[in-house]
Amino acid sequence: MASSAREENVYMAKLAEQAERYEEMVEFMEKVSNSLAPNEELTVEERNLLSVAYKNVIGARRASWRIISSIEQKEESRGNEEHVNSIKEYRSKIENELSKICDGILKLLETCLVPSASSGDSKVFYLKMKGDYHRYLAEFKT
Repeated sequence: MASSAREENVYMAKLAEQAERYEEMVEFMEKVSNSLAPNEELTVEERNLLSVAYKNVIGARRASWRIISSIEQKEESRGNEEHVNSIKEYRSKIENELSKICDGILKLLETCLVPSASSGDSKVFYLKMKGDYHRYLAEFKT
């Protein structure tokens, strides 16, 4: 029995989750989200898969950013300017990745998921996600 592209992408997202390949999990769930017809919603399972995928991708970068920022402060207090400059460049790279990830999910939420959310549960879920990803942006942009 042939499965739909949507079912195949959901299956592949679950497979990617098992393999802890969260970037690919994001890609599969974005395909599911972007293929929705107008007024069609993600199922609760699909919604959770999307959330888990992005949570893991952003979580790793946030942890990296915190570690690098801490090292940067230590090197600054030691007056080690050469290291500080290298660290700042590296931190900037991580910040660009964080921005790209946040922008990706925020665009998906804004253009696709929030407008088609009909139940209170899904609307709250997506708006909470929106708030979370704006908070993640604020963590390093302030």
